[in-house]
Amino acid sequence: MGISGISIWQLLIILAIVIMLFGTKRLRSLGSDLGSAIKGFKKSISDEDEAKNDTRNVEDKTAQDNITSAQKEKTEQK
Repeated sequence: MGISGISIWQLLIILAIVIMLFGTKRLRSLGSDLGSAIKGFKKSISDEDEAKNDTRNVEDKTAQDNITSAQKEKTEQK
């Protein structure tokens, strides 16, 4: 028994039927289209994460500058 009660022979029969219906050329193009879609999705997710990190770095730098300027003003007042 294979995956949840489906044997390897049943999977091979399903694969043969799919190949007969669509043909190897169409399946190859479908596979490459699916691969490029997944690649694009992963790239957009990583770009979004990088943009969030850049925003956080800018916010941290601004907060750090504000703290530093406030400390300078305190020392100047004394």
